Amino acid sequence: MPVLIPVGTTIQNFVPSPITDAEGEAMFRACLNLFRLWKVSDTEAAILLDLPPRTFARWKTGAIGRIGRDQKARLSNLMGIHKALRLIFREPERSYHWPRLPNRAFDGRSALDIMLGGELTDLMRVRRYLDAERGAW
Repeated sequence: MPVLIPVGTTIQNFVPSPITDAEGEAMFRACLNLFRLWKVSDTEAAILLDLPPRTFARWKTGAIGRIGRDQKARLSNLMGIHKALRLIFREPERSYHWPRLPNRAFDGRSALDIMLGGELTDLMRVRRYLDAERGAW
């Protein structure tokens, strides 16, 4: 006679692991390099990070101020987009050109056009699309 083995069904409490300030600063520095490779202007970068242009310019010189929760979420999503692109494309150059190319999934607009909508959800939309494309969902 088969024996049934009980399966644990207790839901564990979610404990978020917040992004530290040091991690936020490291992601910001990585994004500066990413913006260069994507050929993102400083004005566009400020929109992507939801920072005033003068603040972005100051941070870019190394005088990084307080990185808020929203900026950390934006940085995290940009890093996730970069990671997904590097997994999808074998050639790095293709991953750096992709954000500016028209895309049917975005009604002919580019991913960068979507992200420049300025909302955190715009970044999340592109990241979810790429994660689905690479089979992560």
